[in-house]
Parts: sequence; structure tokens; C-alpha cells
Amino acid sequence: MTDPYPGVISDSDQNANIIPPLESQGVIPHGSSTAEGDGPVLEVTTHSPPDLSSAETAPEPLSWFAEAGSLFPKPQAQEDLTFPIATISAFTEMGQEESSIKVPLQRSYAGRKPIISSSLANTPCATLGVMGLLDQLNTTLRTSHTLDTPFISSTLEDCIKNNYDFGTVYGRLRAVWGIKGRNTIQDEIRSREAWDQKRRRNALVGNRIVEPNLEPRRVWDLYANRVIPWWSSDASLPVISLTVNVRPVSHAWMDAKDRVDVWTPINGEEWPVPIPKDANLDLIRIEMLNLGAEYTWLDVLCLRQEGGPSEHLRAEEWKLDVPTIGRVYAYATVMVYLSGLGQPFTLKDGDLDSDRCWFRRAWTLQEIGNHRIIVGDTPDGPLHAKPIDKGGNYDTEILTRFHKQLWSISTVYHRNQWLSLFPKMFEVLSEMHDRVSTNPVDKVAGLAFPLLPRAIPAYRESESLEDAWMELVNAMTVWNRGKLFLWYPEPGDTGMKWRPSWDQVMKRPLPVDDYSWMTVDWDGETNDSWFGGYCIEKGFVQGLAMESVKEVERCGELIIKDANGAEHSFHIIARHKFPIREDMYTLLGITPKPLQHYGQKQYLVIGQRLSDEKFEKVSVFEMAGEEAQRLRHLGITKWCRNILI
Repeated sequence: MTDPYPGVISDSDQNANIIPPLESQGVIPHGSSTAEGDGPVLEVTTHSPPDLSSAETAPEPLSWFAEAGSLFPKPQAQEDLTFPIATISAFTEMGQEESSIKVPLQRSYAGRKPIISSSLANTPCATLGVMGLLDQLNTTLRTSHTLDTPFISSTLEDCIKNNYDFGTVYGRLRAVWGIKGRNTIQDEIRSREAWDQKRRRNALVGNRIVEPNLEPRRVWDLYANRVIPWWSSDASLPVISLTVNVRPVSHAWMDAKDRVDVWTPINGEEWPVPIPKDANLDLIRIEMLNLGAEYTWLDVLCLRQEGGPSEHLRAEEWKLDVPTIGRVYAYATVMVYLSGLGQPFTLKDGDLDSDRCWFRRAWTLQEIGNHRIIVGDTPDGPLHAKPIDKGGNYDTEILTRFHKQLWSISTVYHRNQWLSLFPKMFEVLSEMHDRVSTNPVDKVAGLAFPLLPRAIPAYRESESLEDAWMELVNAMTVWNRGKLFLWYPEPGDTGMKWRPSWDQVMKRPLPVDDYSWMTVDWDGETNDSWFGGYCIEKGFVQGLAMESVKEVERCGELIIKDANGAEHSFHIIARHKFPIREDMYTLLGITPKPLQHYGQKQYLVIGQRLSDEKFEKVSVFEMAGEEAQRLRHLGITKWCRNILI
């Protein structure tokens, strides 16, 4: 577990980036956003640069991959600059005595990073004028631009015309302020926005997101204290970039009665920001800066929430943004507030069983990340309790339970299996069993990223649970679909028989994850799911007709005739309690050869052949490797294509 006082983690390299006007100028096709009604809320920013030619016709990013591992270049190596010590505190930002702030890391920040105070950020550009705006940017970023620098004057004049404040200009310009070479600031702005719009348009095809690794639309620039479009920032996520400077925030939403909607210049007052009544965004900013963050992603600020002048954009934005929230957290170092956003971490009886507990929320399943820092920590908080024995027990039952839960979250599923064909699907599904969400369909949406699909269904708030589950299954990898077919012991009870319904996977025991090479494909044009592999058209199963009270191993017999009509008996095992009546079945399975290195057993699916290709699943069983080899040597298996119903 992370040291509760990790100190000031070395800040990521800083640079400059720019973005378009505050007022929305229409949504980029296929944008989206969502809130967990107490959960994930996505926002979309689709502004265009002031008085610049349309981003639709702009060139590709001139600086694409100019720096290894980074989408856009770092126009100025700020690590080579020496910035003066900048200090902000609870007193300077909100007039509150530092000693009254319970969380030490929320009291003040001092460091050699080009951060600005809220008062400077809130200063209207019209008050500064073009020359004053230029002087302030040069002073903050340690540059020496003049009005003779190409396009500087017109760019700053546009900022004044758009009624920007200094924080907005600083956040949107600092990534491109030091741009050099043949590109101008306006060239870079246009190319960045055009590239972002193109990616978002192409990400959603029909009702499926074919680019799950899409960056979020917005990010909170902690140096400027403004929410800005991702493309105008220097923000970078793990895997895509070698330099990571975004630390997303995870929190469980509090009850509506314990929240307040605030209008803040941080997000340009585009929508009311729902936060706990005792929370303050300025204090959260100070804590994030103390932990070394340059940018952070926070749902209430970076995803369009209900209300505001552009509420009509929200549903369309959420289609794309909500399902891809998991990308922000995958592989990241996540800042976790366990007692509510910005709140000091406390623990009392009943907290861990509350529907508002972080460990129980549906959306937080995908927010675990590679590493976690528990924020909102206080010197006398639960993180500082010491175990009383080597068994990991603490003074109270709730402390013992909490620390065990905290320790176990990293084992929910392994992020290092991103490139693996075998994410622990049933383990992930089981983890969702006891979790809750304000909108029921969020439980399905919250599984998308942990299951590592090749595509993700678009988000629709009003969609039924079964329809959402069907779309998620259709978007899964062929291996995960194969696991549902091969290992789940019962036929589906709603719609398709070949895989379990949403109600089945959420309310009934699930199989233990194992290796499998069986795949189930999906034809998007015909909506058919199909399995191509070895089958035996006729086999008689007996000895498994009695339903087991418990999940215990049951033994049965499979009788098959060879090409000469001679009967052969095989020992089979059912590790589930679902009864399999004595009958003749068609058997589907995989050749034992690929499994020789992974275990001496063979899984088989049994069902009824309805036509030349259609197959209706009944149940599953397994046989030992020796039996599987003996069955294979009969020479009666054949390859066939099966349409699963």
C-alpha cells in the first residue's frame, strides 16, 4: 500500500498547450458524458479556436509524434528553466486559516512550478489588455515573446474578444506557447483540434466504440486551475506516453442531501459541479499539487453534468465518454478519496456496508489502476492504525476489515494482463455482484474496460440491463465469449441459450477462471454468434441427471459409438449442480492438443443439434486428459461451424 504521506512526488515535466473558446460551438459527432448519478459523469468539450479557420479543414497535427511517446511535442523544455517558488494556501485561495484544514496536504503548496493563484486565474483578459496579457504569460512561463512574434498579437486579441479570464488563456496556451520552427501557435492549435475531432468521429461506429483507448475530452490543468480540452494540454497517460503527468481522482458520490451544486470558473461555469457540502475544489487542487500532479481527471469537472446552458449536449456526449472512462484509470496512479470527494478519510461503524462506500460502487471497479494513493489522509486517520498481531488484525473489527479490503483491491483483476488473452473474466464479474449504482445499467457499463474488450458499446442511460449486457457480450473478445459458452454450466434463461443472461451472471455462482482456447465469434451483419471447432454429433450422457445441492464434483458417463458401431464409455465430471438429463447430445469442444501444456483435462459443451448448423446449449462437463486422448483416437470427431442460439 502507498505510504499515506508520500511527500511531494517528483512533478512531471511541464510544458505548454492551448485550446479553443469557452462557449460550446456544437458537439463533435459521437461525443459523450455521464455521472454515476453518484458515479461517473462524462463531459465533452468541443470548442474551436477563436477566429481561426475551421478545424475540419485543418492539416494533420504538424507535430505528430515529434517527441517519442508523446502525441504532441513539448515546445519548450521547461525542466531546463528555473521557476521562482510559487505558493498557494487555503488562506490565499479561500480566506480560510490553514490550521482549520483537517487534511495537512490541503493546507498549502509551495514549489518551483509555474502555477498561478485563483485570483490571477480569475482576472479578466480585458482588464489586462493585450500588452498586460503578454507580460503576464511571459512572466509565468519565463519566456520573452513580443508582439512582433507571429500571430501573438491576434491570438491575444481573440482571447480578449472571447471574454476569457487569464486562467483560461494560460491553460489553453501554455502547451503551445513555446512552439518553434515553421509552425505558428495558430497552426498548432488548428492541427491539434482537427486531429482530436477526427479521432472522436472515427471512434464511434454505429453503437460501438471501436477505439477504446481514446483520451478523455477534458482534463483539469492544476497549474492554471482550469478545465481544458485534452488536445490543448500536455497531458499524457500511461502506455501511450513515456512521460505520465495525469493522476486521475476516484471517489464515491455522496447522497444528494449531502451534496451541493457549485458554479465555478474552473470549468468555465459550463455546468453546476456537484461536490460534498464540506468540500472545496481549491483544497483538492492544493492536495493534488502536493502529490506531484500537473493534470488530473475528475468526473464532476471533466465530464458534462446535468444542468447548465448546454445540457442538450450531454446525452450525445455520454455515448462516447462514459464507456471510455476506464482508459483514464488503466495503468495510472489513482488518487482515491474513500470518504467522499475532498473529504478527510474517516471510518465508523456501517461505513463499509453503506451503498455509498467506495468499495461497493459499480464505477470504482474500473478505477483501481496500477497504483493507488489514499488521499484526504489525516495524522490520526485509519491509515495510521497499527496491526496488533502478525495475522493482520487491528484493535477494532472495522479497522481489520478495512485494511483487508484495501489490500485486496489490487487483486480484483490484473492490469498487467492488458496484452493477455486471458483476463480473469469470471473473477471480474463476481466482483460486481455486491456493487451498486444509481442507474442500474451502470453496472454493465462499469465492466467494459476491466474485461478488456476490443470494442465498447456506446452508453445509453435508458437502456435495459439485458440489452446492455448483450451489447457488451457482442463487443467482448472471442476468448471471453468462448469462456461464457464453454464454462457457464447452464443455458441462458433470457434470449440466447449459448451464454448466461445478465441476471444469471449477477445472481448465481460463477465458474472458476481457467485456460481456454475456445472462441465464439460474432457476425455483426447477421447478429449470429458462432463456434467453429471439433464436434461429435452423437453421444449419450448418463449419471448426471440428479441436481446437486452443493457445488460438488459429480461423476457420470459418456457413451459413444465408433465408426464400426462399437460402444465406448468415458468417465466425465460435472463441477456444478445443474442437472443433465440422460439423453443423446451433440458435443462441442476443442482438440486436446493445445491444452497439453495447460492441464490434463478437456472441457465439452453439450446440446441439441437443431439443423445443419444451429446448436442449442444444454450444459457443460469435463473429462480427464487421458480420457480425452482416448476419445480423440476414435477418429469420429469432425470440424464444423455451429450457429449458437
